[in-house]
Amino acid sequence: MSPDDDRRPTTDTADDDLENQQASAPDGTGGVPPATAVPTEAGEYDFVVVANRLPVDATVTGAGVETNRSPGGLVTALAPIMREADGAWVGWAGTPDLDLDAFDDDDIHLVPVPLTADEIEAYYEGFSNGTLWPLLHDAVVDPEFHRTWWNSYVTVNRRFATAAAKAAAPGATVWVHDYQLMLVPSLLRALRPDLRIGFFLHIPFPPPEIFAQLPWRKQVVEGMLGADLVGTQRTSDAANILRSVRRHTDLTTRGQVVTVGSRWTRPERHVRIAAFPISIDSGSISALAETPEVIERAAQIRRELGDPAVMLLGVDRLDYTKGIRHRLKAFGELLQDGAVSVPDVTLVQVASPSREQVEEYRVLRDDVEVTVGRINGDHGALGRAAIHYLHHSYPLEEMVAMYRAADVMLITALRDGMNLVAKEYVAARTDLDGVLVLSEFAGAADELGQALIVNPHDIDGMKRAILEAIAMSPREKRRRMRALRRRVLDSDVQSWARSFLGTLGAMPSRDSHV
Repeated sequence: MSPDDDRRPTTDTADDDLENQQASAPDGTGGVPPATAVPTEAGEYDFVVVANRLPVDATVTGAGVETNRSPGGLVTALAPIMREADGAWVGWAGTPDLDLDAFDDDDIHLVPVPLTADEIEAYYEGFSNGTLWPLLHDAVVDPEFHRTWWNSYVTVNRRFATAAAKAAAPGATVWVHDYQLMLVPSLLRALRPDLRIGFFLHIPFPPPEIFAQLPWRKQVVEGMLGADLVGTQRTSDAANILRSVRRHTDLTTRGQVVTVGSRWTRPERHVRIAAFPISIDSGSISALAETPEVIERAAQIRRELGDPAVMLLGVDRLDYTKGIRHRLKAFGELLQDGAVSVPDVTLVQVASPSREQVEEYRVLRDDVEVTVGRINGDHGALGRAAIHYLHHSYPLEEMVAMYRAADVMLITALRDGMNLVAKEYVAARTDLDGVLVLSEFAGAADELGQALIVNPHDIDGMKRAILEAIAMSPREKRRRMRALRRRVLDSDVQSWARSFLGTLGAMPSRDSHV
């Protein structure tokens, strides 16, 4: 990172002002002034979800504004709850400089939060994905620290908090999601102390020694503590947040609980920080895998690949946290060693496009594609590629067919909050076939112990695991997959949502703290 003033924050007047605000800031605002010191008038919705994106994308066409559904795990989990509880969803509609009124879609009230193109660049691409994303993934690449990014992050988080405060009914439950909105719980608490607030961090949280690099570390930690319940993917992530609380605040902790005091509440308020590992709609994926169309497509994929004896599969966003380069290195060395050969063994690598305007991602794509070309040039044959590289996104039906077709699924993330692909692969294997090779640094490793667990930095260890997966007996595959499926099917995304919201609902009522 360049040492010039524009690229590295220094202790100057602006930063001093932020520090000076901390002593008198309301509960959990972490030095970020609330939008107003007067509690906001209540809205009418008993359950409010706050996320960076709405469950629909809005675009401007010649006929006006057109919306398209954006299916995802969060929508699947929460849509039934929102319909039952008269819910609203607060988020950005996906198009810059588009200011929309609230509207209903599929029986869910949607509250768009407008973002300018400059805010997308500074708040989202900048602070969220250029600062927080790498930092919270153990600084796999160097995070960048820009004060202009931080200022935009504060501004946008305040806008989201204000929108949520206006939508929520008296005593409503508000569930805030992910790293883009880590200040919202505290800002919302200042506006609406009557609310029951939950926050869930979908990505990892690093040890305090790494998190301490962030110039605004205290503000972010205290931002989360505006919630009554903070959820993480792994117990280690929850422990790291608690350690950062102890390191960067004067608050006391006991077990999973942080004691917070403020002029906005009674002398004490308790925040619980605990793991709630997310899952998938496993029943739907399992049912989809059993359809004749998917079964036939899986067989067709094998034929299109030349009917290899073994099909290895990697499915990732093209992101530096996913360990794609490590996976390719291990496979390339297996070919070089003669331990596997083409056409008997082939690797299909799906790398869906991601953040292509960011330099680190462009470099990663170049590296991956050069490596794929080299391995194919060294070890492929006419009509028989060693690696089939697909830089596309695919519909769920095609992905489930790939899962059914693959003998070995390779998940080699360097750091991952959960990695839902691992669970999707297991859910799709209704035939009890296939082997999951899973990084110990993915949250899924805590639950999927019957996978072959690997350290992606240990290339020799990965090579051994791949060979073990290829050679595994049908009986051992069935034993492992049966246990994996039991876990994935019993703990689906709906049970995750019920677990978090049930725990949040059991927290002391906010009415007693106003």
